[in-house]
Amino acid sequence: MPPSVSAGPPAPTPPGSQASPGQVMRWMFDVLNTHHAAPLRAVLTAGSRTRLPVGTYRGVDDILGFWDGVLAAVPDLTMTMQAMAEQDDTVFVRWTLTGTHTGADLAGIAPTGARIDLDGVDHATVRGGVIVANFVIFDEVQVARQLGLAPGDGSRLDVALRRGAGLLTRLRH
Repeated sequence: MPPSVSAGPPAPTPPGSQASPGQVMRWMFDVLNTHHAAPLRAVLTAGSRTRLPVGTYRGVDDILGFWDGVLAAVPDLTMTMQAMAEQDDTVFVRWTLTGTHTGADLAGIAPTGARIDLDGVDHATVRGGVIVANFVIFDEVQVARQLGLAPGDGSRLDVALRRGAGLLTRLRH
């Protein structure tokens, strides 16, 4: 008999069309912390759009594909809401993402085993219980440094690269 596979914690109940935009966003974070993106179908449509520094994702399947990739790459991912502001159909959420890059490739980068501790902000538009648009901001250099793809802030190599870039800029002008 094959070993049983844990499905993880159950997804929270979808908030419904009468939920406030803030309730929808809080639910989204709760779902992501179950490590299964599929329940997000309840708050996305073919017209939904998520824009991140790494690309723009349109429609349910594209957005879920992004999250499935992140969750596969960072299997212990935790999204924590630090603050939220809501006005009409607009929600701003300041968050932290923590986890370890031990699963699948992350944006083409083989697992590094590195710990990720990332700060970011979502600027979402939510109407009728649906995330219409979400503009996500985070520091890609912070991610690159944590994964070991860029030199540490203030390190000798970092300082040398900045000086070299400054010199090239001055030479071009």
